[in-house]
Amino acid sequence: MTTWHLILIASAATLALKLGGYLVPVGFLERERPARIADLLTVALLAALIVVQTLGAGQALVVDARVPALIVAAALYAIRAPFIVAVAAAAVVAAAIRAFG
Repeated sequence: MTTWHLILIASAATLALKLGGYLVPVGFLERERPARIADLLTVALLAALIVVQTLGAGQALVVDARVPALIVAAALYAIRAPFIVAVAAAAVVAAAIRAFG
């Protein structure tokens, strides 16, 4: 099986899942529990992506300038600073640590 076979199989599976979503009754999705699960699942997946991108380097865990930058961004987000301010501050922190560390 070549890479292209795997790509085609993954594409077909993705299309089948997407089309299967249209078969779910609207009434089921409007109930409280499925709506809450969908909301929490989105947050959990985003948090997992952030952790993997921050701490991951291949198969190893890496603690470098990204960790303090993420902490600064989270702190600014917690005090409801604008998103662009949090991103800029995190970039400045990471750059400063890399320059002086």
